[in-house]
Amino acid sequence: MDTGNQLTMSLEHIYSSIRDNGFSEPTLRLMDNFISNILNGKTNLTQFNQPEHAGLCLAGEMLIGAYLVCNYARASLEAGTDAAAGEGGPANWEIDALQEKSVQQWAEAKRCWFPNAEQDIESVFGPMIAQGAEAKVYYREGDTSVIKARTSIYATLGRALESIVLHNALFPETLMHVIGFTRDADGLFRAILTQPYVGCLRLATKQEIDSMVATKGFTDNHDGQGVNYINEHLHLEDMHPANVFIDTISNTPICIDCIVKFRRL
Repeated sequence: MDTGNQLTMSLEHIYSSIRDNGFSEPTLRLMDNFISNILNGKTNLTQFNQPEHAGLCLAGEMLIGAYLVCNYARASLEAGTDAAAGEGGPANWEIDALQEKSVQQWAEAKRCWFPNAEQDIESVFGPMIAQGAEAKVYYREGDTSVIKARTSIYATLGRALESIVLHNALFPETLMHVIGFTRDADGLFRAILTQPYVGCLRLATKQEIDSMVATKGFTDNHDGQGVNYINEHLHLEDMHPANVFIDTISNTPICIDCIVKFRRL
């Protein structure tokens, strides 16, 4: 396992290559080697604990690569501020805009950018069966997985990618595996991911959801909504019955989607 100093040096090498060479073949090789080390257990990103690291690996190499690019974009913006002169850090909208632009450039270089994703998904994976504020869901009868084109309802793209990692750590039975990126007809940036198909016996009750999240260390955050929870370092929100099913096979509550993010000062 890489030490903290080795991890910092590896990331600085990648960031320098992106800055100086863009997403050239040498940069992509550096990133691919770093991603392989993460997947092989040789490197761990320090912001994630062990279960979250497992969630990162389950999300796949495309998410890991995009997350590295998001971290580079944030770091490059923050390096351009002058806190000593009283200048604050970059606004979230600035970070988000650069992260989306940078991830698209990387994804195009990696050939995991799909300019006509909505049409391609329907032709290969079946019709859209549901659409919410965050995701369009596609499914063909008999398949074991659904495809989601998931946009961000988070402050930045980097935070949205973190949420996939955290979801996988909390709910590996409905793991999200990223296979690419796109923009939809409205210009919204979307991650394309697969998720196991869950047969819905019925929607979970509030009591069943409370019991499920309690086993994972969460309690109600007392905001009066009844669907938002908290533990020592995470917010778990939007846990209403439309996002938590009783699975037809296990007869237990299964979370298919939620809002999950780190508690930050």
